Amino acid sequence: MTAPPRAGQLGLIGCPVCSLVSRAPSFEHAGCPRCGSPLRRRKPASLSRTWALLIAAFIVYIPANILPIMRTASLGDVDDNTILSGVLELWDKDSQALAIIVFSASIVVPMLKFLALLVLLTCVHRRSHWAQLQRAKLYRMIELIGHWSMLDVFVVALLTALVRFNLLSSVEPLPGVIFFGLTVVLTMFASLSFDPRLTWDDEEPHA
Repeated sequence: MTAPPRAGQLGLIGCPVCSLVSRAPSFEHAGCPRCGSPLRRRKPASLSRTWALLIAAFIVYIPANILPIMRTASLGDVDDNTILSGVLELWDKDSQALAIIVFSASIVVPMLKFLALLVLLTCVHRRSHWAQLQRAKLYRMIELIGHWSMLDVFVVALLTALVRFNLLSSVEPLPGVIFFGLTVVLTMFASLSFDPRLTWDDEEPHA
């Protein structure tokens, strides 16, 4: 049973903006006939840009977890909380559901995005045929999560708001929030820079 022909073999190319499939232009820098966006067979420097953004995101993710994200003061009691210590404090105060949400959005989801992008990049570099369909679905899942990545920052803001119990309490953000926000933005850009069409390239060199 022969494999179905690919879009490149049929002379077709999809628009990255409006998803219109049209005939591949015979010259470079041609535009989509519907929205005018540039049509390219592959994203330029996709792998190098994705690697750079992923490494940068992992670097800033370390201080995002080590440095405190907020400082709470109540009746002279000053407490600096990191993401993990905030999760433990919520758990101790019988807010297990909120603790699970914060832990999932702030720790589990970023680590899964790091791991998924690392798998995709490594397989493309090795020109592996392993689980190509599953890898394509994995990228779609990353894209779906990417639309909700700012939920991580929202959870931190929600955690800050929850400690404002009365007028005698005060809350101020600390540098950990900045590094955490940078992690979210960089991972979003990394997933956008990756070209999922490279998953199916096994004969042509990756430019």
